[in-house]
Amino acid sequence: MEKGHPAAYDEVQKIHPLYFNIVKKRYWWFALSLLVIVPGIISLFMQGLNLGIDFKGGTMIEMTFKKPVTQTAITDTMKSVGLEGPVQLSNGNTALIRTTALDQAKQNELMTALQTKVGEYEKTTLKVDLVGPAMGQELTRNAFKALIIAIGLMIAYISFRFQFVFAISGIIALLHDVLVVVGLFSLFQWQIDSTFVAAVLTIFGYSINDTVVIFDRIRENEAKMKRRDSYEDMVNKSVWQTMHRSVNTVITVLIALFSIFILGGESTKVFSLAMLIGVFSGAYSSIFNASQILVEIKKHMKHTRGKGGKAVRT
Repeated sequence: MEKGHPAAYDEVQKIHPLYFNIVKKRYWWFALSLLVIVPGIISLFMQGLNLGIDFKGGTMIEMTFKKPVTQTAITDTMKSVGLEGPVQLSNGNTALIRTTALDQAKQNELMTALQTKVGEYEKTTLKVDLVGPAMGQELTRNAFKALIIAIGLMIAYISFRFQFVFAISGIIALLHDVLVVVGLFSLFQWQIDSTFVAAVLTIFGYSINDTVVIFDRIRENEAKMKRRDSYEDMVNKSVWQTMHRSVNTVITVLIALFSIFILGGESTKVFSLAMLIGVFSGAYSSIFNASQILVEIKKHMKHTRGKGGKAVRT
């Protein structure tokens, strides 16, 4: 076996020193997921999400300073006058500031503080707009539409490439990842903005990738099963065959996201934090949930069909 290639089916147990029966312990993995998801769902009903300016509305200020400035200098100045919100910089001196709705007095106070502590700005470039919550509501509706369309297309594709039960298992695992991210943001009341929606949609697309790789290996191995082979054992070995690939991929992505979270500035905090949680959750659900849900569905199908249908060996 060449280095970097997945372990052969018969060699899996010998190759992996940490090998254990993942499928047999599936109810532990389901319980662990519920321990994270249920508190998040309860929090969503009780306190909801901490919506940012993009969803609640507020004041948006665009201004160009006469010299290069830093994002930190602007956010610190905003805090000094009791304000907060995302700041985006372009060309090193053009700032887009979003904060709560400001009356004229508070706006003047902020402008004076910025000019004093950050630097002088070009008066002719100053644009102040009041943004209503309708934009955030439309963004949310479009996000839900995108998720529904994505779910429909994924079910169709996975059903065509594999089987319908594979599609259902994969979608349940994807919903697990979304609930983990949204639930934790609600539980800890981390403020969300429009980048959070982008992160959730990205997680939805990213997570299914690893799941499909595992499903592909299960399909290949299922076709080679003999009459007395165990379906659970086959799925377990299939998961372990792709383990190196799954772990190496997620570690690489997490390192990149962690770097963005630490060094990327305030404007990328929400996106990178949501992605960090989502990618980790996606790796977990791909390895410990998706294929185990498939086993449960197949097992249920065997019991319901009984002797009248083709039994699935478990």
